[in-house]
Amino acid sequence: MADDPFQEKRSRMVAQQLLDRGIRDPKVLRAMAEIPRHLFVPPEEQEAAYGDRPLPIGADQTISQPYIVALMTEQLRLRPETKVLEIGTGSGYQAAVLARLATQVYSVERIPELAAQADRRLESLGIRNVQMRVGDGSQGWPEAAPFDGIIVTACAAELPEPLTQQLADGGRMVIPLGQAQRQTLMLIERRGDTFESHSICGCLFVPMKSG
Repeated sequence: MADDPFQEKRSRMVAQQLLDRGIRDPKVLRAMAEIPRHLFVPPEEQEAAYGDRPLPIGADQTISQPYIVALMTEQLRLRPETKVLEIGTGSGYQAAVLARLATQVYSVERIPELAAQADRRLESLGIRNVQMRVGDGSQGWPEAAPFDGIIVTACAAELPEPLTQQLADGGRMVIPLGQAQRQTLMLIERRGDTFESHSICGCLFVPMKSG
């Protein structure tokens, strides 16, 4: 974007945090290089927006570190015609990345004020292919299912059955599973009525809350 004072920091983020750590999908790298991450954090955090760490966004929630956003997105293997569900809108940054890669993004956020802020940010950036709702993310978005990809940005103690049932045959879900300080980022692939699980890496996310 023209006259963007954060362009150099964003380019350095992509080179040092993503490419150097194995992110290879050119579409993911391009989206991360173009989306102004600093606009998705509070003003007092903008100078730190491209650092290699999560940042607070209010309501005891965080925006994930850039590498984790890229890693989770890359694992979905999204194609332009795909439809994706995000659980935990947060700042809206992950949704903005997904919106560059998929036809339609459905995003569920539990906290109304975060959902409203994210909606305004996406609108201001001209991102029109994200639908949002406030609700219990563990229940997904059944009327819009099935989804080619599901990305969950809060840790669940166990795999939520409504989400697995909303995953299309051949679809992929990335979700952190575990408890408190013992969490694993998992890839779930659906093959008919069979779900294959693959461990990606250790991670640390805020807990998923239901109800």
